[in-house]
Amino acid sequence: MNYAPKSLKEALVLLKENKLVPYTGGTDLMVEEKCSEAEYLFLGRIAELKNIVEDDEYIRFGAACTFAEVIDHALTPAILREACTQIAAPAIRNAGSLGGNIGNGSAKADSALIFIATDSFLRLASADAGRVIPVKDIYLGNRKLDLNPGELIVEILMPKNGLDNYYYKKVGARKALAISRISFAGILDIRDGVIKNNAVAFGAVIDVILRFDDIDKMLIGKTLDEARALKPAYLAAYEKAIIPRRGRVGVQYRKDVCMNLLRDFLDSNGI
Repeated sequence: MNYAPKSLKEALVLLKENKLVPYTGGTDLMVEEKCSEAEYLFLGRIAELKNIVEDDEYIRFGAACTFAEVIDHALTPAILREACTQIAAPAIRNAGSLGGNIGNGSAKADSALIFIATDSFLRLASADAGRVIPVKDIYLGNRKLDLNPGELIVEILMPKNGLDNYYYKKVGARKALAISRISFAGILDIRDGVIKNNAVAFGAVIDVILRFDDIDKMLIGKTLDEARALKPAYLAAYEKAIIPRRGRVGVQYRKDVCMNLLRDFLDSNGI
């Protein structure tokens, strides 16, 4: 059975009372063999989940917003727009959603990489409660999420400031329609000659998207000259921290590509 509520309240009640699989586009879900045995909660008719608005601190993306809607919206930061334009083909971008990309629980999720690199937050809701958590904290492992029974991803809160100076690369088997072999996103916010924020994230390296904010803090508060002096120690810390898993491409390949992208990110910013 497929439920199609028209309000968030109705959806959350249905999710509380039934064992349902929520979806919007179903672009990954519908190719799974087990899909015929499940009951579904279609979220594409809920206007509350399709909003893209801003407040003083955040751009707030409804979880049911499709990649195409995000690409076309004036409020969308350039780093997120660039990543969304490289997701699959137009048909997938017209159907697939931000919430689905995050909720799929894959370390190869293109939009999730951007939200983690930008230290964005998720608003989660159930029929009885709600909470806000960092996007990175929802991932517990491959396809494993920190979602309570009856809880739904409702909104993504993306910081609206400090994102202009970004670096994004997606490495795939071909230039288009490719699943990431390695993906990388970096933010370097420099104001008055001082690094106010430095944040990088790596996708498709292990079972979750990698974000080592303790290492990135090494460069925060430093001038570019000071950051250049710290560069060897910074790279050495990442060399030690990145331990790729085995997959369709070799471990050493993953490690080399990660470090090359990180070096290029630093070089491109004069570090």
